[in-house]
Amino acid sequence: MRVAIGSDHAGLDLKETLKAFLAGKHEEVLDVGTHTREAVDYADYAAAVGAALREHRADRGIILCGSGVGASMAANRIPGIRAGLCHDTYS
Repeated sequence: MRVAIGSDHAGLDLKETLKAFLAGKHEEVLDVGTHTREAVDYADYAAAVGAALREHRADRGIILCGSGVGASMAANRIPGIRAGLCHDTYS
């Protein structure tokens, strides 16, 4: 499975951890950024993950930000994309 992953600066550390986890599961990971701790807008990276999904460059997407609320709202504005905020195993 191909997984697109993106984050703002607040989600960078978790994104890097998830990338390593997915690679250990032999998943193909498409990292759309960010790659630094410089402040960026979460909506840009939600759009990048959404574009990867719409263009069939990925089968699933993961978006990370400080709280998860903004990124999931931004992703849900993209036609054809549905995002849910998941913060525990039940979600």
